[in-house]
Amino acid sequence: MQYNIQIKKLPGNEDIGMPKKMSEWAAGFDLHAAVTEPTVLKPGERALIPTGFSMAMPKQCEAQIRPRSGLAYKHGITCLNSPGTIDADYRGEVKVLLINHGQEPFTIERNERVAQMVIQIVPQISIQQVEELSETDRGEGGFGHTGV
Repeated sequence: MQYNIQIKKLPGNEDIGMPKKMSEWAAGFDLHAAVTEPTVLKPGERALIPTGFSMAMPKQCEAQIRPRSGLAYKHGITCLNSPGTIDADYRGEVKVLLINHGQEPFTIERNERVAQMVIQIVPQISIQQVEELSETDRGEGGFGHTGV
């Protein structure tokens, strides 16, 4: 099944690239920075980077904003709150929350690819309060209880 995602470029961002898959089987669409001037992220700093577009998607979808592996590996640039969720009813500008975990300042240029967006299907869920839960072998064991 194919889902249609509508992209609206915001005024002043006609030069910013559309979200785009960089290979035939890529899961994510690369997102471009719509910064008005180069933005320097010093080590440990974070910034909310605009993408220059807003979007509409079917109610059964969500968009997840994730880091680009090349920026993370080469420069220590990643997304906070990753993956960030964009709900189907949000109509504001899509923005990317980046942080510099590297040792050097990193400059974000206009139209630079800064993150990727993966569209996911969100199942319809019903939450039910109960008095008891079913038993399992694991039980309440968590946080390393298996020895890993």
